[in-house]
Amino acid sequence: MATRTVLVAGASGLVGFAAARHFARRAGWRVVAVSRRLPEGLDGVELISVDLTDRAASAAAFERLGHVTHVVYAALYEKPGLFAGWRERDQMETNLRMLENLFEPLRGAAAGLEHVTLLQGTKAYGAHLGAIAIPARERAPRHRHENFYWLQEDYLRARQAEQRWHWTILRPQVIFGESLGSHMNLIPALGVYAALLREEGRPLSFPGGPPWVREAVDADLLARACEWAATTPACANETFNINNGDVFDWRHVWPAIAETLGMEVGPEQPMSLATELPPREPEWRAIVRKYALRSPERLADFVGQGFVYADGQLAYGAERPPPTTLVSTIKARQAGFHDCMDTEDMFRKWFRRFQDLRWLPPADARV
Repeated sequence: MATRTVLVAGASGLVGFAAARHFARRAGWRVVAVSRRLPEGLDGVELISVDLTDRAASAAAFERLGHVTHVVYAALYEKPGLFAGWRERDQMETNLRMLENLFEPLRGAAAGLEHVTLLQGTKAYGAHLGAIAIPARERAPRHRHENFYWLQEDYLRARQAEQRWHWTILRPQVIFGESLGSHMNLIPALGVYAALLREEGRPLSFPGGPPWVREAVDADLLARACEWAATTPACANETFNINNGDVFDWRHVWPAIAETLGMEVGPEQPMSLATELPPREPEWRAIVRKYALRSPERLADFVGQGFVYADGQLAYGAERPPPTTLVSTIKARQAGFHDCMDTEDMFRKWFRRFQDLRWLPPADARV
């Protein structure tokens, strides 16, 4: 019998979907998942469709959830174009309002609330603005720039004062996992790019810019970190960086990606995926139909703003490597979270998962 109930906000996104699925598979947990667009594949989860920017609808939804004991807040609002919005005040205010619209009615109803997990990222260290300390550590003073992270964090801190519940902030870097239409998931974006090349009989050419050492986090690993944060006293009112535990460069994992997709590695061909691929939607539609895929025929429904995100993450157009953004995960290890994953294995895992779901053509498909 379930003894705890976790409310996962942002269930159609990378983190929310993985967290909802993880908790649903764990004994002793009941899961309520919330998102505007309800995802498929969350067995054993109560799904609620609500737009968190709608205050009245949110109040109606969350005032009745008095049995909630834990919250994983992974909802996110992004503007078209993605990167510019990270510095715009109205986007920050929207993300704050979404958290308020969920939490105000919930905290009035859920007398047994124990814990809230909030997601941030390396923008907390100013990684989107320039060079940061290497490695970035959670104990560093708050980076002086406007960010919705600070608005949400300050809101939670104020609401938590003298209450019985606690919060934990997790800071992953680049997340990879299972989702459709997410703005910052590179698996469908790169999968579409590869499928178009393969259909033309061409190898998988790297479309990005100069070498750039990165860190990644597997969405399932991050979901396990959410449970750890929710149930570990050492995590109360603390912030933790979470990553796979290794580093990677795109060129060095490119052969593994190509092999998983049934392709050879081709010569490098810098290309803006955000510019070149959307006009090729008819070709993608033909691929979906040819291989009887279950993925959306509209690229926006499958990729979201992933092509824009891919250009940034692959350093397309950069004349020199972007500033390194590596973070320390020592604090999490010292507090007891020792989970890790080989990033090359992670890429194989997720491209195979998309193939198994028939969201991408199988590796052995005949062109």
